[in-house]
Amino acid sequence: QVQLVESGGGLVSAGGSLRLSCAASGRTFSSYAMGWFRQAPGKEREFLAAINYTGGRTIYADSVKGRFTISRDNAKNTVYLQMNSLRPEDTAVYYCARSRTAYSGIYYTREYYGYWGQGTQVTVSS
Repeated sequence: QVQLVESGGGLVSAGGSLRLSCAASGRTFSSYAMGWFRQAPGKEREFLAAINYTGGRTIYADSVKGRFTISRDNAKNTVYLQMNSLRPEDTAVYYCARSRTAYSGIYYTREYYGYWGQGTQVTVSS
């Protein structure tokens, strides 16, 4: 069973930075693409970024491009989301997710991901 555990959320002022981590259980982490999503109250879960299994390819939502950076360390079974220039509208619960299929491409859609963490709250004050 795959378990994903996010950490690093918290309260930050507008313009500040946070780095989220997502630690994955299991020995096959390096075979799967990973993604980050967020969900604000009353809104749909929103794609933010994804990274392929090698870490050599990434994609971003327009809303975070240039401010957020996704990366992974396969030796540590961990994926990261570095968030800079945070805005109040970035306030949400942030989730990491693992793709359903090994050695595949990376996608924006939720249906592509089969495992999710419990989420970590990020609050940006103005």
